Amino acid sequence: MSPAVISSSYTPEDGAVKRPVSITGSQLSAHRQPEKLALTIPTLREAENLPGLLSHVRSALDSAAIPYEILVVDDDSRDGTGDIVSAIALEDPRVRLLVRKGERGLSGAILYGWHHTDAAILGVMDADLQHPPEVLPQLIDAILAGNDMAIGSRYTAGGGLGDWNAARKLFSAAAVWATWPIQRPGIRAKDPMSGFFLVRRECLDHIEFQSSGFKLLLEVLVRGRIHSVAEVPFDFGCRDCGQSKANVKVAWDYAKLLARLYAERFGFGRHSES
Repeated sequence: MSPAVISSSYTPEDGAVKRPVSITGSQLSAHRQPEKLALTIPTLREAENLPGLLSHVRSALDSAAIPYEILVVDDDSRDGTGDIVSAIALEDPRVRLLVRKGERGLSGAILYGWHHTDAAILGVMDADLQHPPEVLPQLIDAILAGNDMAIGSRYTAGGGLGDWNAARKLFSAAAVWATWPIQRPGIRAKDPMSGFFLVRRECLDHIEFQSSGFKLLLEVLVRGRIHSVAEVPFDFGCRDCGQSKANVKVAWDYAKLLARLYAERFGFGRHSES
């Protein structure tokens, strides 16, 4: 799957799915709302979770003083997700449904959502209820305070891994440890594997990101123009409905991403950036 490039420009036209066209930095302020948030929620067979999740997320975001939209990016689940989100969107146009056909992968779904918004602040959270929506205002406050990125973190003080067993905790710790040499000194995140974060769009403009796999945050930390990171603690929740998407392919995609980032970091690969 080819890399995906985040562009600064997108003009919504009746919900049409269009690829973004690049514009120069001098045009940005005239074409987007500077502090609007677009929160992408990737879904694959998560219909049971969505009514409660979207209600909770909207309530949390309503308490933050920022314009927002919620982009549900569904990988053609055919489980009723489309009907559920469309019904909610009728009463709240800030909720939008985007459907990808013939594609799979969490990172690709996130990038797809980010391509189809004009927001200056881009975010993501899971649909499985393991990321608490009540943390969103704190993440927003961290961005509005001047940080390039705000991460919902399980590893910073006050965070936790929930009821994970010892083997899963060990594997997660090893995966985090493996990122330490390629993260930038001074802004190393304690939880670079989190799937719950916000980032300023300008930090990603015209950088190619791997659209396969599940660990977009790590690539953003390594390859994005990130100069400041805030980590907000949260305790990882339990999945009530649906099934985990973790499998051997996910681990393999992460290994490939890690190898590529190591190669670029230490001069053995091409760093693709305009």
